Amino acid sequence: MSLTFDPDTIPLPVGHFIGGELIPVEGGIEMRRPSDGKSYTDCPVASPDLVERAVDSAKATLKASNWGGVRPRERTRVLQAWADLIEADAATLAQIEALSSTRPVGQLVAGDIAITAEQIRFFAEFADKEGSELAPTDDASLGMIMSEPYGVVGAITPWNFPISMAGWKLGPALAAGNAVVLKPSEMTPFSAIYLAQLAVRAGLPAGLINVVLGDGPTTGTALTGHPEIAKVSFTGSTRAGSAIMENVARTGVKPMTLELGGKSPQLVFADADLDKAASAIAGSVTFNAGQACVAGTRLIVEKSVADRLAAAILEKMKAARPGPTWDATTQYSPIISERQRARIDSIVRAAVAAGGECLTGGAVMDSPGYFYEPTLIANVDQANPAIVEEIFGPVLTIQTFGSEEEALALSSHPTYGLASGLFTSDLSRTIRFARKLEAGTVWVNRYSRSRDHILPTGGYKRSGIGKDLGREAYLANRRTKSVLISL
Repeated sequence: MSLTFDPDTIPLPVGHFIGGELIPVEGGIEMRRPSDGKSYTDCPVASPDLVERAVDSAKATLKASNWGGVRPRERTRVLQAWADLIEADAATLAQIEALSSTRPVGQLVAGDIAITAEQIRFFAEFADKEGSELAPTDDASLGMIMSEPYGVVGAITPWNFPISMAGWKLGPALAAGNAVVLKPSEMTPFSAIYLAQLAVRAGLPAGLINVVLGDGPTTGTALTGHPEIAKVSFTGSTRAGSAIMENVARTGVKPMTLELGGKSPQLVFADADLDKAASAIAGSVTFNAGQACVAGTRLIVEKSVADRLAAAILEKMKAARPGPTWDATTQYSPIISERQRARIDSIVRAAVAAGGECLTGGAVMDSPGYFYEPTLIANVDQANPAIVEEIFGPVLTIQTFGSEEEALALSSHPTYGLASGLFTSDLSRTIRFARKLEAGTVWVNRYSRSRDHILPTGGYKRSGIGKDLGREAYLANRRTKSVLISL
């Protein structure tokens, strides 16, 4: 059965999800489909009073259900049942997601949704495998480091991978015994509502997940600054992350996990498998049209192989063909909005004005929707706008080096340190660079995450604080207290 669908026939859960019930709301932020620019519905905006209601629901449900205090294996069982429902209802989830987002329906079913179910199962298994510890003390006392949930976690997710980012936040927080109030992006809000509905069907206490729709200034500010939110988890831009930190500081002090922007380098040495490198590099900027915080948008290649590698990348980038996200054969995504596409184009034009040379692309695509050509820009220095700015689009720059020292110098960015790529067959060089690259992730002879969810992700510098995924994400949703008993 084909996954292709008619976007005008898909029912959407428009409203907020509080206490296990969908609260329909009319009006709000006009939404347009990225694939064709058509206006199709409004995203409601939760007021501070409605955020208060959602937080109260989460707090009351947490207490009534004793979710943080039940047998840990019971939490595991419910979360695994939720993952089963996500897989079983993948087609419906994919249609809701593909309608409003940049994610093609075929990639959603095979990728995002399947991975989200895997991640929830992964975190569910931590529930009865991580806990308190005995601490070494003298014979006259007993020391313990006790671990417990925070309470109500406030989570905000971005528009570029809505389902999987919701899984990043919900999985570890719920497995660790917390309740969650989630605000998805106002550009792609409805798949989060459906995920929450599936969680209740799986047996999660109604009210343990509450989803409030809305924008950052109104809904996001009310959520992150709420005094009963014990921890904040956010994925999005560095600017928005800074605003959240400021808002939290004005209203109190609480822990935060922030996965923010990136401007990640990909270093290629002459001894690398250049065909493999070309595929990985081109894919990293054409996948989701470059709309990923870890996109490897700065190619830094040894001079002797630069022309050969650039030619191979150009061939692969030119093969990208736009298509609507509701077509199962589509591989190349639209840009999320007309405004974002205009921003991409303005930075590319500024890069060319500053001396850069477009080897391919550099223009809006002549097709319905918000598509932008895959773009490769050469002749750029460290001050060029295409090097400095996080473009969040299918734009790759190319720079060359002659020595390891020069490669490292070019790789460093004054603002970001989220991810990096290294292509070489030299093991010693791999270890040297893995130690020296200023990034929270180093991929070697590849440029993508695997389905090894044990590997945490998070950035250096202004690319964020804390970690998502891995054991670290689970522990970040637990707090510890020290107990010392005299015997």
